[in-house]
Amino acid sequence: MPSPNLIEFILLIISSVCCGLTIRMALGFAKQTWAMTYHHTMSYALLPAVTMIITTLIAGNIALSLGMIGALSIVRFRNPVKNPFELVIFFALITIGIGFATNFKLGLTLTAVVILLIILSKKYEDVSKKKGKKIFSLSFEEGSTVCVMEIKSSSSIKELEESENLAQLFLTKNPISYNYRLISNDKSSLNNLKKEIENNKSIESIEIRYVP
Repeated sequence: MPSPNLIEFILLIISSVCCGLTIRMALGFAKQTWAMTYHHTMSYALLPAVTMIITTLIAGNIALSLGMIGALSIVRFRNPVKNPFELVIFFALITIGIGFATNFKLGLTLTAVVILLIILSKKYEDVSKKKGKKIFSLSFEEGSTVCVMEIKSSSSIKELEESENLAQLFLTKNPISYNYRLISNDKSSLNNLKKEIENNKSIESIEIRYVP
């Protein structure tokens, strides 16, 4: 790709920033709350642009490329990655930056593919929920705050056992006790379920808490 003039270079920087922010908006649409912080938003905006500038600077200059590799080798991501998807997004943002530096059409194409997959997966999840199916399970390692409801009962509760939010069920003996654990990233769904069963006389305790 020929070296762009100043105006083209500025437009490429702005475009790469917009691509990063668009991916951030798509993650927000998909209810990925771990990506909705200030730090993630700024990282998504700056990472493609920084990568594009570095790639442009070292393109065609072997000596500068080797020096840049040595300089970048001392950089470390000290903040632990909370889930594999977060790491994939970072790689995608870096690749988008490289794409804008070499062929902006590749950068735009990758951005469109990432956004499309995020939105389609969310839509598919929503359709599956309406049909009573749950295709994704929640994990405490995803970096999102989840609502946990723990219920102890002296007998089985049909509403809980049929709930899509049921994560665990423990049965103990002497005395017989049913211990339910339900998790959801939607607080209202667990509160509604609690209202449905709180008059059940077999329930010994109900606890709702949040796990970051």
